[in-house]
Amino acid sequence: MCMRKLIAFSLLLAASCSTLDARDTDAARWEATAKRVTIVRDDWGIPHITAKTDADVIFGMMYAQGEDDFNRVETNFINSQGRLAEAEGEAEIWRDLRMKLFINPDTMKAMYARSPAWLKADMNGWADGLNYFLYKHPEVKPRVLTKFEPWMALTFSEGSIGGDIEAVSLRGLQDFYGAPAATKATGLVEDQSAQRLREPTGSNGFAIGPQITASHHAILWINPHTSFFFRSEAQATSEEGLNVYGASTWGQFFMYQGFNSRLGWMHTTSGIDNVDEYAERITRKGTAYTYKYGSQDKPVSVETISIPYKTASGMVKRDFTVYRTQHGPVIRSLDGKWVTVRLMNEPLKALTQSYSRTKAKSLKDWKQVMELHTNSSNNTLYADADGNFGYLHSNFIPRRDTSFDWTKPVDGSNPATEWKGLHTFDESPNVVNPKNGWAYNSNNWPYTAAGPGNSPDPAKFPKYMDRVGENQRGLHALRVLPARKDYTPQRVIDAAFDSWMPSFDVLIPGLLAAYDQTPASDLVKTKVAEQVQMLRAWDHRWAASSVPTTLAITWADELARASRGAPGGLALDDYLANKTTPAARLQALAAASDLLTRDFGTWKTPWGAVNRFQRLTDDIVHPFADSGPSIPVPFTTARWGSLASFGARRFNGSKKAYGTSGNSFLAVVEFGDSVRARAVTAGGQSGNPKSMHFNDQAERYASGNLRDVYFYKPQLTGHTERTYHPGQ
Repeated sequence: MCMRKLIAFSLLLAASCSTLDARDTDAARWEATAKRVTIVRDDWGIPHITAKTDADVIFGMMYAQGEDDFNRVETNFINSQGRLAEAEGEAEIWRDLRMKLFINPDTMKAMYARSPAWLKADMNGWADGLNYFLYKHPEVKPRVLTKFEPWMALTFSEGSIGGDIEAVSLRGLQDFYGAPAATKATGLVEDQSAQRLREPTGSNGFAIGPQITASHHAILWINPHTSFFFRSEAQATSEEGLNVYGASTWGQFFMYQGFNSRLGWMHTTSGIDNVDEYAERITRKGTAYTYKYGSQDKPVSVETISIPYKTASGMVKRDFTVYRTQHGPVIRSLDGKWVTVRLMNEPLKALTQSYSRTKAKSLKDWKQVMELHTNSSNNTLYADADGNFGYLHSNFIPRRDTSFDWTKPVDGSNPATEWKGLHTFDESPNVVNPKNGWAYNSNNWPYTAAGPGNSPDPAKFPKYMDRVGENQRGLHALRVLPARKDYTPQRVIDAAFDSWMPSFDVLIPGLLAAYDQTPASDLVKTKVAEQVQMLRAWDHRWAASSVPTTLAITWADELARASRGAPGGLALDDYLANKTTPAARLQALAAASDLLTRDFGTWKTPWGAVNRFQRLTDDIVHPFADSGPSIPVPFTTARWGSLASFGARRFNGSKKAYGTSGNSFLAVVEFGDSVRARAVTAGGQSGNPKSMHFNDQAERYASGNLRDVYFYKPQLTGHTERTYHPGQ
């Protein structure tokens, strides 16, 4: 062998040995940590993880998540780092570009380096737990992330299913950065004028005070509305003060919805306006750009972002030249101006707040954690063992000049449009311990959170505190919650599954009026006479056996489709009921009847035959099929004001409608000297179709029959399926 080849071989061998040495060192550390961690799987497959330190508990928690559904763990962190196109191809490059405008690995590594020692240890435990899972399961083939690094935990630090970044239009990005440089300033604007019949996003939460409970203890109802199988249920307990139960978003090491021995929290999507756009006055000078700010011309920052993406012939990349001003990255153009976006982007503070609140033991502790001001896209329903309860508004609220319309891009050249710090807790529309004994939120405004006389006064707050207003679920809660003064956990569940659909109180009278004023000679009127008679007698409540529920929902869908939504400024229900023509309302009922007859043999089809829960595989995009097994679900989409939500539609030419979102992880928690809790999750804990826990909670989920939570160790006696250390 010649000297050059010998040297090359020696270098290759040395590099290989170095890699193996590092791997062996990592494995030895992982094995040592695993011996300090115990995982108890209860009879629902839910892991109860215990260890001496928080970091070791997190190690075990992430190992257990890997066992249950590594695909979802990895997918969340592929997305959070802007690497989805590496797994799914060119179609995802715009989503990746959007993420990389805010997430830079070098910045995240620097944040990790300056993190407090306790948080750094937790992030180390997070990465080690996932890497140990991959080490012990070589049959699992990651799509992108073959190694997790501690800093990556900072890229997904808040836990919401739809974070602030989703306010940035992918179409706007594509129009701006996909066009030739010379035409950037006149990019297309996404048309958002048309309203469609969309599935409401978000959640419901109730906080019930001790003055109206039978036990005189506070009760919390936890009911996030997310995509199914979005979170993992677990309990995590250490000797450093951690003892928390709840649902964590796959891949995260904090409980996003849950409770500890002293208090609980439930997040709902906020209507806060805290993501702002700025119309920038850009001037091109040679190859450089400047933007106007007051009397100054400031240079536009320029950088290159590379987006690798998968193709049939291998990995390629596309480079983007992106621009920023002091307000944030340029995301689109409007009327010849570049538009930048400003939003909360504090990963280190956000992760600190998300984790620290799980260890809070009192309202005082909770409020202290809130001083980090990074709970940006969510409101919180809160209850504790001291009897405190209430509604806490989103706590990232920039203070702004109210003379500007913040729903539209403001003038970036005007210094008066700058943020002026953040609103304090006392400056926000919170409700703590209201006299009526309850508080709620259903992704509606905060101004009915505790009913008339106990809720914040909207006149005392800037308009940007809320931009969504009231909704039908809010009206539903306002009728249901005051009905009792003796709440128990079961009675809270009963309230949460109350079957009234308030939208049809608005919609059905318009249909009946259309029928009554149509001449008897009208052929369509004759065709729908029996249907109208049935709907006239209906109480507007859902049930699996209800034919009117099927008929009404199918009719409203048909009418909305034919009407193509309501003109801007009009409530859709009111428009469909009163502004469409009588003929259109009756024709939609005839069309709905024909559709049901075609698909099910008769329009007299009970709701449970149409509305189905199905889980056949662990594919994130599920392959629904009428030929596969499914079960009936009685509750409906929140679109109609149902508090219990099941967002379903037809897929792949199916006749039945299959749910993909809505009620997901549900829990009711009663606080006092000890905690009593019940819970259920859509489908089951495991993502493995071969596991007995893949779909073992489906029937309970559909019927609202929550199971007992084993929060204390003695409660696991007789309910333990397996006890082991990670890696065994």
